[in-house]
Amino acid sequence: MYHQTGSPDVLRYEDVPDPTPGPGEVLIRVETVSIEGGDTLNRSGGLMPSTPHIVGYQCAGTIVGLGDGVTDRAEGQRVVATMPWGSHAELATAPSLVTWVVPDGADIQQVACVPVAFGTAHDCLFEFGRLQAGETVLIQAGASGVGVAAIQLAKRAGATVLATASSTERLNRLWDLGLDTGIDYTKDDWVDRVRAATQGRGVDLVVDSVGGSILQGSLQCLAYRGRCITVGQAGREGKLVDLSSLGAGNQSITGVFLGAEIATPRARQLIADLVDDVAAGRLTVPIDRTYPLADAAAAHEYIESRQAVGRVVLLP
Repeated sequence: MYHQTGSPDVLRYEDVPDPTPGPGEVLIRVETVSIEGGDTLNRSGGLMPSTPHIVGYQCAGTIVGLGDGVTDRAEGQRVVATMPWGSHAELATAPSLVTWVVPDGADIQQVACVPVAFGTAHDCLFEFGRLQAGETVLIQAGASGVGVAAIQLAKRAGATVLATASSTERLNRLWDLGLDTGIDYTKDDWVDRVRAATQGRGVDLVVDSVGGSILQGSLQCLAYRGRCITVGQAGREGKLVDLSSLGAGNQSITGVFLGAEIATPRARQLIADLVDDVAAGRLTVPIDRTYPLADAAAAHEYIESRQAVGRVVLLP
């Protein structure tokens, strides 16, 4: 928890009263916390619905209590859940509507990381990006949670996959996921490298979770009729993007936020299918590091160092 927003060292490991599930909610004894990009952004300067504030919107564990009206879940079930906040804890509440049962035998650390990252990646690629087999996609921040999901999903769909990361070392850990071309976006000529990798044509789709100057470069990478998806804005650069070039190429840019639809039947079924895919080994979640819950500040600091490939999780 933290009493004010700021750098990772604002996080405190303290005792608080146990939460109680409200109507339609379940109480979860947390076994794994998936640290999401929004968690670090909210800690650094987001809204605090309460003081102190327990950050975090995704975890997995065992249901130990039911709120009024919950009939689709039972005590003793292991679930992965999303919530507005509160995952960085030993106990958390979540609406039962946005919980998914963990299949028997599944790696709960991997499953804990599925809903937001894999659901977002799928929506960016297919629901809004309309990616088709034979097309070429550029995935910015390929080593991120959304990035590692998008690489696998795009490759499985028959696309040619380009991705960026902040170092050759991080890119080298993405080849086994289905990466075809890796590009270091810290180099000034990264846009030229993307275009060279596509014989000057550009890519059909970009999934950009960084924003700012990187998003501007993403637009320069588009082929004729190319589509750009912007999601997350992890860079928080706040730079205005010039869209004047889109018209000449009949190109488009679309913003995506899974949270707006995560409780819809479509998204709930999509995430259930992705959970099953990870549980069965058809998709994988690289776990870069695990930390005890008490060391959440160190975990957040490591994420912000941009060394991780895949996910960083907390273990209460």
